[in-house]
Amino acid sequence: MSPVSHPRPLLIVVGQGYVGLPLAMRAVDAGFHVVGLDVDRSRVEALATGISFVEDVPDAQVAAALDSGRYTPRSSLEGIDHFDHAIISVPTPLRETLPDLSYIEAAARTLGAVLRPGATVVLESTTSPGTTAEVLVPILEAVSGLSAGRDFHVGFSPERIDPGNSEWSFRTTPKIVSGIDDASLAEVTKLYDALVDVTVPVAGTREAELAKLIENTFRHVNIALVNELAVAAHDLGINIWQALDAAGTKPFGFMQFMPGPGVGGHCLPVDPSYLSWEVRRKLGRSLRFVELANEVNEGMPEYVVRRLEALLNDESKAVRGANVLLVGLSYKADSGDVREAPAVRIARLLAARGASVTAVDPHVSDRDWPAGVVRSELDDETASSADVSVVLTRHTDVDLGALRGRLVLDTRNVVDEPTRVVL
Repeated sequence: MSPVSHPRPLLIVVGQGYVGLPLAMRAVDAGFHVVGLDVDRSRVEALATGISFVEDVPDAQVAAALDSGRYTPRSSLEGIDHFDHAIISVPTPLRETLPDLSYIEAAARTLGAVLRPGATVVLESTTSPGTTAEVLVPILEAVSGLSAGRDFHVGFSPERIDPGNSEWSFRTTPKIVSGIDDASLAEVTKLYDALVDVTVPVAGTREAELAKLIENTFRHVNIALVNELAVAAHDLGINIWQALDAAGTKPFGFMQFMPGPGVGGHCLPVDPSYLSWEVRRKLGRSLRFVELANEVNEGMPEYVVRRLEALLNDESKAVRGANVLLVGLSYKADSGDVREAPAVRIARLLAARGASVTAVDPHVSDRDWPAGVVRSELDDETASSADVSVVLTRHTDVDLGALRGRLVLDTRNVVDEPTRVVL
């Protein structure tokens, strides 16, 4: 196949998911010619017809990008023999508690085959400190035959996409940038200066990689703290919500976090473990705060189910055969993202105990809906048929009025009824 002709500057965005697609759309708006590369052919086919599966990117925006002639979704780079910039935004999951860098490695091999002198490659995927220099660079060099720093530029810029956040977009959120050397930092900064309002340069790629892990580890540890306090407060007969609200009135020296049924998304359940793994691998010791936070937060879905069992026991009912209504499945409010969502795990735990599980969540697509869970709307009929309801995610477009006067376990402190039971 003859090479595909693309006007410059050509930007390849590897991964067209929650991070890569908003990035690609912003780059198109900024005037770049963008190839959106993704190994999921069905996703690429949908994007090619103007269909988005990311809530923050409406179909109309994808259609406009296609109409501009500056956006091409593809499942391979066949026919493309160069690029000016490439940004890798692929998943970095945990496999049996260990970081899985296979998607980054595959992306590096793909880009290395078409890497030419003068190009810039940036990694955005969250990972352990050292990945850019120790994993990405060697693969790019081996496949391309070029030398990083001398022939091409490499950097790391951690993604800060917050699904469902209407206030802070990809463009308006300050962007940390880094490079393997001064020339790479200059090129990476120049690239993102064209895409975002504020760039924040740091000394090197390791500092940028660690900064991302610090952000999410901070949240993870503090959420674990209030989750453990919530469990203890319940056993002590103390209203944790009132105590937290009271503490939150202090105008200095305190940052308020709220308990819940666990943590979800790619960041909190995964990212701190990357940091813990790196410390154990290279320093031979544990990162105790992270490991303790993992233990607490991972135990919250089971705790919610135990509280649910106790409520049903008080009604002389068993979990087996009970009709349980879950309100909210996604891991955060006003989002359809169910990655690592505690509600999905709660649904599975309940089903394993013999409960019939129904859920309400208008934001979660049919594709992401958990198997064995009945989809419903929150109305009087649905609420009255449930032996107990559990509020797990508070979507602002879901009216909780149908829960009035019914048995409710409220893990978010959002049901304003004296009959409800809070976490």
